[in-house]
Amino acid sequence: MNQTDSKKIVIAIDGHSSCGKSTVAKQLAKQLGYLYLDSGAMYRAVTLFALRNQLAKNGTVDEQGLIDRLEEIKIEFHWNEASRQNETYLNGENVEEEIRQLPVANHVSPVATIKEVRQAMVKQQQELGKNKGIVMDGRDIGTVVFPQAELKIFMTASPEVRAQRRYDELTAKGQQVQLDEILKNVEDRDRIDSGRKESPLMRADDALILDNSYLNREEQLKWAVERAKERIENC
Repeated sequence: MNQTDSKKIVIAIDGHSSCGKSTVAKQLAKQLGYLYLDSGAMYRAVTLFALRNQLAKNGTVDEQGLIDRLEEIKIEFHWNEASRQNETYLNGENVEEEIRQLPVANHVSPVATIKEVRQAMVKQQQELGKNKGIVMDGRDIGTVVFPQAELKIFMTASPEVRAQRRYDELTAKGQQVQLDEILKNVEDRDRIDSGRKESPLMRADDALILDNSYLNREEQLKWAVERAKERIENC
């Protein structure tokens, strides 16, 4: 679907953990020819910057040192026709592969919890969304990052269904896990995500609810594409 700039919209997808938000967001962006804005990749890119500048080491982060240099960090996404995916650029350099490596994975959590980092990333995300034609998923996209998004979707499913999906995914990888423990983890994450002070999980008042407890991926995507087309036609 090729739209003129005047017909492009911003799509914000929020929801509970283990709901498949990223899968739907990526598929929807591809279907519409939109940019998928990967917030996780952005925090990984900040972490890579910290590692390269000796601001992170051995699982610890020099928080103030990183905060002082946040203005030096610019993150962009560019479409790679060969790989058929958007790739992450840090200050003009393609870092898509490097940000997926273990050193970054080992340091991204403490970096992502820094309030000033989150605020800086929200600012960049909003800048990326100025030209519209983007899809972004998370927990506060429709309430904090893009409160003016033309289409807001809040994805959910029962804790039991989400726990079963996670259980099936982990056991398929050969991991020994207990379903009741996964269910407790899902419920705990719901409580923590909704109750935390910084970027809590909230459903925007004007968000459409997509309960995918009994929908497969194809049905979810079909629903999302139909809602997007409706908003694009009416904008």
